[in-house]
Amino acid sequence: MIPTLSQVCSLTSRFDADIEDYAAGKCESVEIWLTKLEDYLERHSVTEVKDWLAKFGVAAPVASFQGGILASQGERRKEAWDLFLRRLEICQAIGIGTIVITCDVPPPLSQETIERVQVSLVQAAQECGKRGLRAALEFQATSAFGNNLQTAAALVAEVGSPHLGICLDAFHFFTGPSKTEDFGYLNSANLFHVQLCDLLDTPRELASDSHRILPGDGDFPLQPLIDHLRSINYAGCVSLELLNPQLWQVPPRQLGEIGMTALRKILGQAAM
Repeated sequence: MIPTLSQVCSLTSRFDADIEDYAAGKCESVEIWLTKLEDYLERHSVTEVKDWLAKFGVAAPVASFQGGILASQGERRKEAWDLFLRRLEICQAIGIGTIVITCDVPPPLSQETIERVQVSLVQAAQECGKRGLRAALEFQATSAFGNNLQTAAALVAEVGSPHLGICLDAFHFFTGPSKTEDFGYLNSANLFHVQLCDLLDTPRELASDSHRILPGDGDFPLQPLIDHLRSINYAGCVSLELLNPQLWQVPPRQLGEIGMTALRKILGQAAM
């Protein structure tokens, strides 16, 4: 498993500063935050991005996140898909192999909406396949459809494409209706990405992204998840994803150090 830091952990800092400072904290793998990358590309080239990553020995195997492509309609759907396709081109050019797409289906839920989601996933897999990329479907605890691991796994299996898999975000797993037994739906072929965080002294019904803290500092029973990842020989990224405004105030270099320490400890790589 590859300990990875998501740039959203330092949302208020610059793209290039994240890479340099995370590398100083012994981070060798970063989950790119797409809006940061897009802002940086307004003033820099793709080549400069690749050179900057190479300078600090940092890999960028995954990027987050693309929303709005599964259930949207009309002009909103066109805008979301236009953005998605542009982002796929950027990922391909930089060498980012996996893009996270969110299962953000609004209520009310209808059979028509379910069918639209299914068709959209097929299209997303096809567009990724054309470019040699992969899409990782992230189930969302608050989504009207696809709010749990079992459903996400079923949607991915139904498409049956090597270019579509699952992103398991621990926050959405533990605050939503998923169950520990659902880990059985994961295998080394369908699990594309994992995101970790924790939650402390907050009712799960009231939990929001801003409550995310370092894994191991809260109440989530993360060890069964880590044990299952080992049992299926998962060799992909396990990313720290914290959307906590208080932690955004921590300098990226310090955040990188404490983040990598927390990840390696929970992954059993503390001696590395």
